[in-house]
Amino acid sequence: MPDKIPSDSVGLVSPQTHHFDQPLDLVSGAVIQEYDLAYETYGKLNQAKSNAILICHALSSNHHVAGYNTPDDKKPGWWENFIGPGKPIDTNKFYVVGSNNLGGCFGSTGPSSINPDSDKPFGPDFPIVTVKDWVQSQARLSDVLGIEQWAAVIGGSLGGMQVLQWSIDYPDRLRHAITIAAAAKLTAQNIGFNEVARQAIVTDSDFHKGRFYDHNTEPSRGLRIARMLGHITYLSDDSMREKFGRQLRDERIDFGYEVEFEIESYLRYQADSFVGKFDANTYLLMTKALDYFDPASDYDNDLAKAISHAKANFLVVSFTGDWRFAPSRAREIVKALHDNNLNVSYAEIKATHGHDAFLMKIPHYMEIFGAYMERVASEL
Repeated sequence: MPDKIPSDSVGLVSPQTHHFDQPLDLVSGAVIQEYDLAYETYGKLNQAKSNAILICHALSSNHHVAGYNTPDDKKPGWWENFIGPGKPIDTNKFYVVGSNNLGGCFGSTGPSSINPDSDKPFGPDFPIVTVKDWVQSQARLSDVLGIEQWAAVIGGSLGGMQVLQWSIDYPDRLRHAITIAAAAKLTAQNIGFNEVARQAIVTDSDFHKGRFYDHNTEPSRGLRIARMLGHITYLSDDSMREKFGRQLRDERIDFGYEVEFEIESYLRYQADSFVGKFDANTYLLMTKALDYFDPASDYDNDLAKAISHAKANFLVVSFTGDWRFAPSRAREIVKALHDNNLNVSYAEIKATHGHDAFLMKIPHYMEIFGAYMERVASEL
């Protein structure tokens, strides 16, 4: 943590956990008999309980969205740029909730949790959960917190998919839906990237068919490769060229297979820092949830029909340098919303940061996001 906490930070925050003993019926047909959801909150819920904001996280993120969990934290929550006093999601005005998705590995019940039937980690026995299942579990958390209607549900990437599902499944429980750098379904290319990442994990000799916990190990080699592949897709060619170019680490070619280019060093660092922090079975589960997301599939592949029950006002944001979730995919969502005569604002932000742009303090992005949140606040 910095020597002095910035005045626009939520400061030190503590994660909370709620245990649900009511069974959760999943889309797959499986049933989770009981489970925990980890979450954090920032700001204060007003008397009318009308100022609550739900933040839905992306694939490898979690409920720690802003602030610091301990005085020794070197970095704040993953969306610190956007949440805090005076920031676009202003905690002087809003009560903000970040929830760790079911199946995660940061406090919510997932593959690394103990299965009460065996007293061992669930491992591969943990059922695959979908975006629809996550939204159902988040609705139950809303009930626990006494929130009948969210002022807004907000998310980027996989989080944006959850926002879209919220608007479909619980149209009366959110007034605004903000989906950022997302799509209504993955392209075949994106599914292909996810499959390569999964294959890297499951073919690792330390994977043990998902029961690596029993062997006191983890498929670190496969997880490293999966993370490296992921980072390549999160960046754009422009951002990689600007950040690394073809720069040699030691300013010479060694004619070998060790780290020579700066981009190699960066990818290896990201991979090494990921291993030991993220569960391999959770990575498999999260990428499958991404692959399966396609709300239009239940409506004759007509996205407009899928969204026909939605009532929320929408802000849809895309980034020009995001080739994994390109602006054209965001415009598909916008068209479906317009087809239902819904109130939608769309912003296509010029940015070279790739898919990770939704995490960045890009001035135009911050300006648009902030202005929309002021509108949300004005209706409290």
